[in-house]
Amino acid sequence: MVRPHPVDVVMGVSGVGKTTLAKAWATAIGATFLEGDDLHPQRNREKLQRGEPLDDDDRWPWLDALGRAAAAGREHGRVVVSCSALRRRYRERLRLHLPSVTFVFLDAPRDLVSGRVATRAGHFAAPSLLASQFETLDPPGADEPDILRLDATATPSELLDALQAALVGNAMDGAAGRRL
Repeated sequence: MVRPHPVDVVMGVSGVGKTTLAKAWATAIGATFLEGDDLHPQRNREKLQRGEPLDDDDRWPWLDALGRAAAAGREHGRVVVSCSALRRRYRERLRLHLPSVTFVFLDAPRDLVSGRVATRAGHFAAPSLLASQFETLDPPGADEPDILRLDATATPSELLDALQAALVGNAMDGAAGRRL
């Protein structure tokens, strides 16, 4: 039996740098990149544009679609996903689709992320949603499997180096729950 390729999910609040790191990581390792935001249905996008936070009923179908897309992609090679995965139950939902997954939690202080969100252009989610993102966030616990916590105050190249050191060959090497 051929073992499916692994999936790396770069996660965290809006504006923390998920997409930047996930794209760079996918390019560095020759993986397929999936932007979680691209799989939101139109009604979720409209809600976010109005500054309304998503609830679980909004997120379940989106998480399932993302999980299915990543699972399908891993048949052809490694997949890197950018997805908020804010609550533990959302990460558990993704694990149902992705038994060989590593979550890369980008952790940064609210003031740093607020500054990033205030200056970014072209994202459909209203900047006012950041407070609800932090309220919703269940930071990954040490008891969650396959979690790598990165300090998102680092530069993108430093974060990429940390990922390379921790995940090359899909070996966590004891990195679960460790802050890099």
